[in-house]
Amino acid sequence: VQLQASGGGLVQTGGSLRLSCAVSEAIVRSQIMGWFRQAPAKEREFVAAVSWNGDSVYTDSVKGRFTIARYIGNRTVSLEMNSLKPEDTAVYYCAVAPKIRLTRLAHDYRFWGQGTQVTVSS
Repeated sequence: VQLQASGGGLVQTGGSLRLSCAVSEAIVRSQIMGWFRQAPAKEREFVAAVSWNGDSVYTDSVKGRFTIARYIGNRTVSLEMNSLKPEDTAVYYCAVAPKIRLTRLAHDYRFWGQGTQVTVSS
């Protein structure tokens, strides 16, 4: 399974970006798809995850601003990011976890994309 993330870029504070992640082969419906991010000199942190039936979970700092969704036979996942802040600046990674229940734990995710840079200027 390969994941290809895209959609990153440079945006001003308050702006919006939409990240997409394409999965190379069909994944079973029970797998969880998620987004993580890693800022310079910081640990990788959980951002959001979505289950096969559309249930989702977010880290507190992005609730109400970010929306995760999965599409088309579960082969893509997107992250709509609004009201962006400088502290959202990071490399964003999409990932797939062979789990049924939503999980925030990086070690639960088996497959990872290469990352896409998001930079929010103040």
